[in-house]
Amino acid sequence: MKKVLFSIGLAILGFSNVNAQEVKFGAKAGVNLARFAGDDLEDVENLLGFNVGAFAEISISEKFIFQPELLYSTQGASSGEEFGGDDFENNIKTSYLNVPLMLKFAASDRFMLELGPQVGFLLSAKSEVKGEMDGSSFSVEEDVKDSFKSVDFGLNFGASFYIVENIFIAGRYNLGLSSIADGEDSEDVNVKNSVFSFSLGYRF
Repeated sequence: MKKVLFSIGLAILGFSNVNAQEVKFGAKAGVNLARFAGDDLEDVENLLGFNVGAFAEISISEKFIFQPELLYSTQGASSGEEFGGDDFENNIKTSYLNVPLMLKFAASDRFMLELGPQVGFLLSAKSEVKGEMDGSSFSVEEDVKDSFKSVDFGLNFGASFYIVENIFIAGRYNLGLSSIADGEDSEDVNVKNSVFSFSLGYRF
């Protein structure tokens, strides 16, 4: 992990030195619609989460901008089951410290397209099972961090629109590239993150 963070730091430093006089900073926050994608996951549903963090805009040319970000993101997935006539809901809630490295193309003065890789560092993972049994509702939570890999890799696609000069709305899809399952028999399991995010941002 230290090597990955060091490499990211060098990349950001390199880009900032190219055109440091045109670096702008900002903050953003929004909601996530997250789920797991992979083998035998047809019944998995979206789980509502959120994202919040900061970014830098580093001008490369008139049309291209490099935008590294640091985001706290809650993700996961939801699934429902029926057993003995009772309904149960299982929510897998994960949280990541994500580092997207986005290349943005200015299609116009206000509209931007973006593409770039992302590395995510797992902070927590919990399983919450809730439902009703014998007429009584219950909720049980368990730490399942050991069932997930500590690092996730993905590819982001998105777009943003500046409402005014410094305020924008953005939409993004994170396509997981690596399986996040860990532990025994994880080599036979293919589970990846799949996250739609929508955010509101401010550029200082």
